[in-house]
Amino acid sequence: MDQETPVTFRDVVINPAAVPVRPTPAGHWLFTSESVTEGHPDKVCDQISDTILDEIQQLDPAARVACETVVNTGMVLVMGEISTSCYVDIPRIVRDVLVDIGYGEADYGFDGRNCAVLTAISEQSGDISGGVSASYESRQGNRSHDSQTGAGDQGMMFGYACDDTPEHMPLPLALAHRLCRRLAEVRKNAALPGLRPDGKAQVTVEYGPAGPVRIHTVVVSTQHDPDYENVRLERDIFREVILPTLPADLVDADTIVYVNPSGKFVLGGPQADSGLSGRKIIVDTYGGMAAHGGGSFSGKDPTKVDRSASYAARYIARHIVAGGYARRCQVQLAYAISVAHPVSILIDTQGTGTVPEERLTRAVEDVFPLTPDAIIRELELRTTRYRPVAAYGHFGRPDLDLPWERLDRLERLAARLAGDGNS
Repeated sequence: MDQETPVTFRDVVINPAAVPVRPTPAGHWLFTSESVTEGHPDKVCDQISDTILDEIQQLDPAARVACETVVNTGMVLVMGEISTSCYVDIPRIVRDVLVDIGYGEADYGFDGRNCAVLTAISEQSGDISGGVSASYESRQGNRSHDSQTGAGDQGMMFGYACDDTPEHMPLPLALAHRLCRRLAEVRKNAALPGLRPDGKAQVTVEYGPAGPVRIHTVVVSTQHDPDYENVRLERDIFREVILPTLPADLVDADTIVYVNPSGKFVLGGPQADSGLSGRKIIVDTYGGMAAHGGGSFSGKDPTKVDRSASYAARYIARHIVAGGYARRCQVQLAYAISVAHPVSILIDTQGTGTVPEERLTRAVEDVFPLTPDAIIRELELRTTRYRPVAAYGHFGRPDLDLPWERLDRLERLAARLAGDGNS
């Protein structure tokens, strides 16, 4: 495209000289979520941790894995507790992941082929292992098949669903993820070969009483080659990333678009910022639209309820929204270490429910088994590959057939609620 040809989308201006001012109507509000690309330092770490977990579980499904990763200039540190009967080549895994993401060039400041890979790994504590392998219930004489494994820790986990999108995810986060995935796509397919792996996107949506009304602000920041001139980069990102991603009916002349608003973004990735697994928990979940218990996912085997119970809570919440019982639903599950059954279940439909929450709670307790053994079995958590969800979100992924995103208990939930209503 000729650089002198203006790129517009309903008169949207890239990096406006003056920020458009449009008062938010009464009864409307703004909500913002962000995502990051697979080349962001924290996401690099999540992908390394989950790829190590994937390879171990493939060889030893009963393994206990709590694998953390740190990256910095020229170095990767893999640490944590791993108890397994198999061997995996951790340095090879680390290098393969880095090169696959795009960090295989010394010019990028981080070369996966030549960086140092350090490990500091021990086995899981025997005290914790014993409490997980033999749950509190089993030690008290409950020999139920689904009660043998205890929760790997105490804590509260949240799941969420809403009717913003067909995949029942908040629209600001869904759009931010799409923008970041598109950034990676145009970099890897050479549509925009001047891009580098690190990047971010942020989307602000204006909501009204009936749901999303318009896109208020979009921010895209991407690492790039030193000779990628700013004006050309802005136009290319707008044309190849933003235009194909944003729903046209939600963009208007007052929508604000920023592309690399800080200017130059050549230095990025682990060279510019250290990375740590588990640091993007809001990006991984619901973009801040729902509560979060604080536990991360990547590198953790499914006996850790931080992961498995969060997936189960999402599974429940999506069924409630897809079944028409609420427009928005937040589910909290809480566990005690070594205890198989949750200590509490809370269903919160945030004023949008069509069925009383106490009825929903009773139905959920009957329809969705919630011990670690049952969750692992029903959601196929010993055979699922986790690397694909270590970037661009663990939920609302229509590109992946994730067991916790399936709606395979709608009929059972409806039948249980119908029976409860007649009792």
